[in-house]
Amino acid sequence: MAASVLWAVLLAGLTWWSVRHDPPTVKEQRPLSQAVPVADRAVGRLVAALGEDAWELTPPRFDKGCRVTPLADGASLTRGVDVPVAPGGERAVLDRVARRLPAGWGAGVATEVGRPRLRADAGEFVAVDGRVVTDGLVRFSVATGCRPADTGYADLSPGYAAGPELTAALRALGRPVPTDPTVVAAPCPTGEPARTVRVAAGTGPVSLAPLAPLGAVVLDRPDRYAFRTGRVVVLADATGDQLRLAASTGCAG
Repeated sequence: MAASVLWAVLLAGLTWWSVRHDPPTVKEQRPLSQAVPVADRAVGRLVAALGEDAWELTPPRFDKGCRVTPLADGASLTRGVDVPVAPGGERAVLDRVARRLPAGWGAGVATEVGRPRLRADAGEFVAVDGRVVTDGLVRFSVATGCRPADTGYADLSPGYAAGPELTAALRALGRPVPTDPTVVAAPCPTGEPARTVRVAAGTGPVSLAPLAPLGAVVLDRPDRYAFRTGRVVVLADATGDQLRLAASTGCAG
């Protein structure tokens, strides 16, 4: 009996010490508040790795109601970066980004179902994925997975004007300059924010040729055109019913 009591006391003591000192060992033990800053910084790392490519940040997706366990609800955050390329150049972008990501992420590109796919681990069980969405479009995503929802998600994007580069592109295409663009941001490795300012520019067929004089050409396709001026890359996307323009400011260096 004495041995049983001693064992129970020892077990209780070890449990108390472990709860207060050992880090969580599985994703389900790590709340969303731990994962959100990791995910935000991972997006900034992707932007820095893209360098001179055309890209735009996609709106964050914050989903509530997922199941951490059969008895506990949670929430997840997914952030992303879209990279339009010339068809056939998708693998080169994925390989280049994989080489430029931190060594500790273990980034690699493999062929899955006939298409290249990048996988990496940004830490804190935050997964980084890069895949070919369609010919000429690569999408990078950063996902926390379902976590205990101890926090909401406040995007890093304050209100921001269209900016001179986006304004010039809209005027060249004969489109009005909106006063309420959508802004998405992420922290660069050096601390300053990378950001995308996005606007919808109306319907109807449009030639993107008037954008040619505005900067150095990054991508030239009939339905997508991108040019760079300084750290800003402006992307015009006419693939859908609505013409979209986005001006993205990358990381310094």
